[in-house]
Amino acid sequence: MRNTLLLFRIFLRLKKRPSRIVFVLASLSGPAIFAQEDGNFPPPKIPVEIQAFKTTSEMNIDGRLDESDWKIAKPVTDFFRVEPVQGGTIKNPTEVRILYDDKNLYFGVFAKDSLGKKGIRMQDLSRDFNGLENDVFGIQIDAQNTKQYAVSFQTTPYGNQQDLQSFNDRNRDEDWNALWRVRTQRTDKGYYAEFAIPFKSIRYDKPLEGVPIEWGITFFRLARKDYEKTVFPDIPQSFSENRMIYAAKLTGLKVPPPSANIRIEPYALFQYDENKTGDIVTDKINEPKVGGDVKWAINPNAVLDLTINTDFAQADVDRAVNNLERFNIFFPERRQFFLENSGIWAGAGGSRVRPFFSRTIGLSNSFNASPAPLDAGARYTDRDENRTIAALAVRQRETDDSPGSTFGVARYTQNYGEENNIGAMVTYRLDDSLRDLGVESQDNTTISIDGLIRPKPDLTLTYLLSTSLDSETEDNGFAGRIGATSRTNKYYMGYITDFVSPDYAPDMGFVAQKDFMLHSPGGYAILRPKWLPFVRRWDPGVFFNYFHDFEDFGKFQQSNLYIFPIYTWFKDNSFVEASLTPTWQNINFSFAPLGLEIGQGDYNYTRYTLRYNSDQSKKLSGSVRYDFGNFYNGARNTVTAGLRYAPLPHIAFTADYEHNNINGVGVSQEDLDTDLYTASLRLALNPRVQLSTFYQYNSFDEQGRWNVRFSWEYMPLSFIYLVFNDTQTNVFDPIQRSTQFISKITFLKQF
Repeated sequence: MRNTLLLFRIFLRLKKRPSRIVFVLASLSGPAIFAQEDGNFPPPKIPVEIQAFKTTSEMNIDGRLDESDWKIAKPVTDFFRVEPVQGGTIKNPTEVRILYDDKNLYFGVFAKDSLGKKGIRMQDLSRDFNGLENDVFGIQIDAQNTKQYAVSFQTTPYGNQQDLQSFNDRNRDEDWNALWRVRTQRTDKGYYAEFAIPFKSIRYDKPLEGVPIEWGITFFRLARKDYEKTVFPDIPQSFSENRMIYAAKLTGLKVPPPSANIRIEPYALFQYDENKTGDIVTDKINEPKVGGDVKWAINPNAVLDLTINTDFAQADVDRAVNNLERFNIFFPERRQFFLENSGIWAGAGGSRVRPFFSRTIGLSNSFNASPAPLDAGARYTDRDENRTIAALAVRQRETDDSPGSTFGVARYTQNYGEENNIGAMVTYRLDDSLRDLGVESQDNTTISIDGLIRPKPDLTLTYLLSTSLDSETEDNGFAGRIGATSRTNKYYMGYITDFVSPDYAPDMGFVAQKDFMLHSPGGYAILRPKWLPFVRRWDPGVFFNYFHDFEDFGKFQQSNLYIFPIYTWFKDNSFVEASLTPTWQNINFSFAPLGLEIGQGDYNYTRYTLRYNSDQSKKLSGSVRYDFGNFYNGARNTVTAGLRYAPLPHIAFTADYEHNNINGVGVSQEDLDTDLYTASLRLALNPRVQLSTFYQYNSFDEQGRWNVRFSWEYMPLSFIYLVFNDTQTNVFDPIQRSTQFISKITFLKQF
C-alpha cells in the first residue's frame, strides 16, 4: 500500500512532464527517486526519445518559423533547470522543433523571455562569443553514439554563431568550424532561432537497411538576465550539456548515405613587413602569397586535412605578460589549423605538462624563436564509438638563422566501458643540418601513454606517462600526471600529481619547468544558501600545492596554501573573492624576475587577494583585483582593473590596467613599478562584418603594440581580412619598430 501511494504521488508530480515518467519508473531501484531535484543522479537506463519530422516545404532560413511544417513538428518543451538552482519552475521556457529534408537538419527554437526584447543580454557580435555573458541557445549532437564526443552549434538572439567539439566533457575545441546557418528574430515575447545544419557537417555512420537511426542529442539555454540555465534532457547541475551519457535519443531521421565531402579553402594575400632600428630600415618584405587548405571527409569517421603554404595572418596576437613567477608562461594556441581537434592529443588539458603542444611548430631554433614559415601540413583523424586514430605532419621552412624541420605526431585511443579510454601517442621532430652555421641534424622523440577512467559520473581518474629521447643527450627523460576529481552538486574534490625529470625534453611539447614534482590536493564546498537570497553560489575551499625535486626526491622547492573563504557568485553572476596564499620558497638557482635578482635561500611570506567582477552581461561592467602582501624579502602590491562598455551589441569598448608596485625585493632590495595598459574596440555591422582594434603598452620594456583587423564573411566561412600590426620598443637605443600590413581573401567551397 505504501509503495502504491508513493508511485501515485510521483505520477501527480510528473504529470505535466510525461517524459520524466519513463525515467523515474526505470530507476526506482536506485538510491533516490527524487534525485533530479537535489543532487547528482545517474544517467537514465531508458533515454528520453524525441522525433524529427521530414519536411516537404522549401525552408527559408530567416528566423521566423512561418513555414507550415513547423506546426507539424512536435515541440520539445520538457527542459530541466540547472541554474540558479537545480530543478523547480522555469521562468523562461523554451520550445524546440526538429525537421529535416534530404540535405539539412533543421531546428526551430522559440526562447520565451519574461521581459521580451528588454530582457535580452548581448555584449558583441563576434562569431565565437563568450557563452557566459550573453543569452545563448545550443544544440549538442553525438551522431556516432560514442557518449564521449559531441559537436555543438550555438547562437544568440542576434544570430552569432559558435561551433565546437567536446571530448569527454573535459576538453573543448572552440575553433572547430563547420558550415551551417542560423538566423534569429527578436520579439516582444522573446526570440526565435532557425538552424539549418547540413548532414555533410555532421559525421555519422552509413545507415543500415531496416535499422532505425538514433543519435544522441542535448539542448541548453542560458537566459542571462536571470542567469537561468536550462537543459534537455535532465542533466545534473555539476555536469555540462556535453555529458552525452545523459543525452536524449533523436529518432525519425532518414539521412542520405554519406557521400564524398570535400571542402577546399584557397587564399591569396599581399603582405608588407618593415623592421626599423631608429630611422634605418633593417628588413623589408613586400610580396604576394597564395596557399590554402583542403578538408576531405573520406568516410563518416575519417577526415584528412591538408594545408599548403600555411598562413595565419588573421590569428589573434598574444597579450604581453609581466612574469614574476618561477614557472614558464603557457600561451594558448591561436592558429586555426592546429586548434581543430586539438583535444584528442595526449595531455591536451594540462598546462604544466604537454608532450605535444602545437605552438612549437612554426618557430625557428634561433635565440629569439622568431616565426618560421610552414610549407605544408597534413592531419588525419579517424574516430568512431570504439577508438580514435590521429596523425599530424608539418614541414617547416629553413630560415636565415635556423634549419628546416619536420614535425610528426601519431595518436591512438581505445574507448571501453561507457566513458573510459586509454591511448598512446608518439611525437617526432627532425631538424635538418645547416652547414653554413655549423649545425648538425638533430632529432627528438616522445612516447606517451594516457587514459581516462570514469567509474561513475561524478568521479574522473586521469593518468599520463611520457618519455623523451633527444639525439643531443641520448638520455631518456620522464614526465606525467595522475589526477582524480569528484564533482557533485555539493562539492568538488581533487588531487593532482605532475612530474618532470631533468632530462625530459619534449621538443614538440611544453613543460612549466624541469626537475619538479607537484602534489596538489584540495577542494571546495558548493553552497547555495537560502538564507542569503542575493547569493547564487558560494564555494569556500582550499588547495595545497607542494613542489619538490624529481631527481633529488623530496628536496623542497616551494609550496603554498590557497585559502578562499569567500568565493561567491551573486544572482546576477557578479562575483567576489577574498583569499590568502601563505607561500614557502626555496630559491637554489639563478632567479631574476623582471630583472630583480632574488638571493638564494628560504623565504616565507603571505599574499592576499581581493577581487570583484560586476555583472558582465550589462552594458557597462567592470572588474577590480587587488593582490598585496610580502614578496620574497620585500613587498608587492598589484592592482588590476577592467572596464567594458557595450551600449549596443554592435559596439564594445574594453580597457584594462595592471600596476605592479614592488618594494625592497632581491639582493639589492630594489624598487620597481610597472604599468600595463590595454584597450580594445570592436565595431560590427552584423555578425559577419566586423572591425576590431587592440592596443597595449608595457612600461617595463617600453613597448607599444597595435593590432587592427577588419573581417567580412562575405559567404559562409569565406572571408576578406585587412590586418595592421605595429610594435615599437623604446627601451632600446635607437628605438626598434616593426610594421606589418596584410590583405587576405579566403574562399570556401564544399562539395
